[in-house]
Amino acid sequence: MRTSVWLGRTAPSRSRRTESPAGLDRNRITEASVRLLDADGLAKFSMRRLAAELDVTAMSLYWYVDTKDDLLELALDSVYAEIDRPREDADWQDRLRELARSYRELLVRHIWISPLAGTFLNIGPNSMLFSYAVQDVIRDTGLPLERQTGALSAVFQFVYGFGTVEGNFKARCDATGLTQDEYHQQAMGTIRAEPHLREISDYSDEIMSARGGETVEEMRERDFVFALDLVIAGIEAVRDRTGTPAQ
Repeated sequence: MRTSVWLGRTAPSRSRRTESPAGLDRNRITEASVRLLDADGLAKFSMRRLAAELDVTAMSLYWYVDTKDDLLELALDSVYAEIDRPREDADWQDRLRELARSYRELLVRHIWISPLAGTFLNIGPNSMLFSYAVQDVIRDTGLPLERQTGALSAVFQFVYGFGTVEGNFKARCDATGLTQDEYHQQAMGTIRAEPHLREISDYSDEIMSARGGETVEEMRERDFVFALDLVIAGIEAVRDRTGTPAQ
């Protein structure tokens, strides 16, 4: 059984009773899939809804893919092309920050990416270009080879989690018709009203005040920047202990 659209790539195997529809190709189908996923979410995505978006029959899509999973993999890889390449003349710390920020923005912009990235192999061409860019940066940290995969995981698993939570929080706010600040204030007001949670709410108020930031987005941005700086500082500390020079 094929486990990925990128493995053993051949023409779709299902027998066809109709001719290939004019004006339809994989790129057009993939672009429409991304639009639907952005608009309606992963749970509502179906071949039937996609066919309606393209004004073709559902069976027409099977000229180009075998399953809905094939389409989801194609859509997932296509949006990885939106990740900006880091500046070649920057040091590895800034290149890592640029890649991390672009990946975070991608996860927020397309919240359906998170569950798919954990389901599929992520070996499409755009995903691999992103992986190569990340590996180039990690290689230049000066970490010994056996520590590089750990550093890569520390950075990008953090960004994956941060971006996933941020994207879902934003989507939840949009669904309720509240701004992020209104939603946050409503939640904190509920917590403060509970006497048994007073200690937690008081401490939360204290650390949020110390962190600064007038809005939820500003506070989140400060957290992201500082957390990423902590990870980078950890990489530098390990590198310095090994005595391996950075590039």
